[in-house]
Parts: sequence; C-alpha cells; structure tokens
Amino acid sequence: MESQPADRGRHIQKSFSNLKGPGHGRKDLSRVFTQVQEQKIDPEEQEEKDREIDVNVPYSLGPKISDWNEQRSTWLNKNPQMPALVDGKPRILLVTGSQPNPCDNPAGDHYLLKSIKNKIDYCRLHGIEIFYNMAHLDQEMAGYWAKLPLIRKLMLAHPEVEWIWWMDSDAMFTDMVFALPMEKYKDFNMILHGWDELVYNKKNWIGLNTGSFLLRNCQWSLDLLDAWAPMGPKGVIRLDAGKLLSKTLAGRPEFEADDQSALVYLLATKKDEWGDKVFLESSYYLHGYWVILVEKYEEMIEKNHPGLGDDRWPFVTHFVGCKPCGSYGDYPVERCLKNMERAFNFADNQVLQMYGFQHRSLGTAKVKRTRNDTAHPLELGDDLQLLHPSFNASAIDA
Repeated sequence: MESQPADRGRHIQKSFSNLKGPGHGRKDLSRVFTQVQEQKIDPEEQEEKDREIDVNVPYSLGPKISDWNEQRSTWLNKNPQMPALVDGKPRILLVTGSQPNPCDNPAGDHYLLKSIKNKIDYCRLHGIEIFYNMAHLDQEMAGYWAKLPLIRKLMLAHPEVEWIWWMDSDAMFTDMVFALPMEKYKDFNMILHGWDELVYNKKNWIGLNTGSFLLRNCQWSLDLLDAWAPMGPKGVIRLDAGKLLSKTLAGRPEFEADDQSALVYLLATKKDEWGDKVFLESSYYLHGYWVILVEKYEEMIEKNHPGLGDDRWPFVTHFVGCKPCGSYGDYPVERCLKNMERAFNFADNQVLQMYGFQHRSLGTAKVKRTRNDTAHPLELGDDLQLLHPSFNASAIDA
C-alpha cells in the first residue's frame, strides 16, 4: 500500500528539510567538500582542478554504451558461477562512502565508523554485498554528485549484481529485520522514497530522496545516469543548472544544482520517458527523517516489533542536516551526535540480542546481559533468533 502525501501531513513539512537538507544545508555540504578538497592538493589534483570545461559540450560519465543488456547477458551466460539471482533473490550491492580525509571534528570519524558498522551488520544478516568508497572518481562530480560516477563504475565492473543500492553515510538501518520487498519492484528499475503527487504534479524539489535508493543494473539505468549527470560538473555548469532548477521546481531556493533536484526535474519534465520505471515508495521508510523518529524509539520498542519498516519501526533513519564530520550543518553537532548514538544503539540492540546483550540505554555504549549462558544454547527458541540469516521477515504480522 502506497500512502498519499496527506497521510503524513503532520510531519512532511518538517521532513522537507531532508533529502540532504534545505537549500542552505546543501550549500553548507558543498562548502565542506570544497574546504576538504582544498586543504592539501598535490600537483596532479591541482592540474585536474584547474582543467577548464567547455560549457558547450555536455558532460559525460564515460563512453556511450548502448548494448549493456546484451553485454551483461552474454557475460552472465559465460560465468554461471556468478549468477544475478542467489537462492531466487536478486544480488544486491549496497554502496556508501565518505570523504578521503579525516573529519574536522574527531567525533565525526567515530560516528562514520558506527554508521558503516551498522550497514555491515544489516548486509551480513540479509546476504547483501557492500562497497565502501573513499575516493573521488571524478573531481568534476565531487560533493553530492560523487555517487553518479561511482554507481556507473560499479554497475559495469559487477555485471553479476542486479541492484546497486546507494545509501548516504549519515543514514543508518534502524529495523534490522525488515527486508526489501523486491518482488514488488520486479517491473521497475529505480526505487526511491518519495511521492508521485509531489514529484509529477507539484514538481516539488524535495518530493523524493536520493539519500537511499536502488538502481537496477541495466541499459535503462545507464541511460538515466547519462541524462542525470550533465548538471553535475562543478563551476559554471552547476551554478547555471541550479538557477534553472530553482526556476522550475516548487519551493527550491537558489543554489547550485544538486543531484536530488536534478532527478526531480528529470522525472517531472520527462515523465513519459522515465516515470514508468521509477517506483516512489512511501509505504515504509526507505528514508526516514531523524527529527521525527529518534525521540520516539522507546515508544516504538514498547508498542511494536521489528520487521515493519514504517513509522512504527523505521527501516532507515537519515540524519539529514547533520554534518558531524564538517564545520557546517543545519543542527548543532552535539544534538546530531547524541541522536546518532541513540539510532546506532537502537539498531545495535537488535543485533546484540542474538548474543544475550543489549545497551543499558539508547544513550550509552555500555551493555548489559539479558540472559544467562546455557549448556543448550540452540534451545532458546525462535523468539531469540529474529536476526538469524534464515529468518523470514515477511512472516511477521504487521
């Protein structure tokens, strides 16, 4: 069931600072990336930085590929030991990453570690592969555009992978049991958190979220990346594209082009070309705005159970507007770090329960024992094995 925007009306306006935050938050992120890149530049990086771009020539992520489906199919037939389906489920590669340099705030590095630990735990439990990136593969696409060249490279280098799942470093899994309903998306090539009404009818710049989305490894996706990327090169191209996006999209402040606004623009202005293969998901939190979720964790624990994925037990909690690694942000760093700790521990408890422990509270890293060791550990019962890899999350009664 896909809910309408009005169903979450009491908090949608608040959550509209998501998808990497409001306009000033986006510019803050850009400044952070710029500062980090300029701190120490070797001669090769300086040469790349100084390279001029012909604004009359559309930017390209790489050589045009028009027969990727055929190439990939041939490769899969020649390599049956690397199937795109494993045990009947599509092979998924979760991709995330962070800047190559240390954080301005040392605590930021600690929470980046916790964030990747959280993702590794989820992927291990659900049979998902993971790739962590710390390199800018294309200096022109630095910042929030860096994901596009990375995703394309991974698609081409891993033909055995059916879906690439991008997740921002400031997002954490907070329902470790919930599994994506992939059968629901068998006729689609892209899945994002969002609403059809806001994107296609209202052309709202935050009608969807690119902090967590899935892209199928196919020709359609390569074509989408080719159409999406030209607004991304930094400098005059990105600035001019930002003016177009602000003029076209509802509610968008004036700032340089960002990947999220560009995708909304692409879908809203060329729905017939792209819309049929894009699924905007709002029945569960593929992206959940942290401000409306984190303070309710205790209530969620008391009233509900994992495996729901929605606002009763959010699948993903995304700390949009928080910049614990940098010098800028829409929220005080102390507030962000405190709530990131709560989110991490909320998820970590679901892992630790398998081993008979949990955090003393959501605000502390300290743990306590929840059951005594036994000489017959395999007789503990299924209720203590919720996160066993063979657990069928779809069996949970929502």
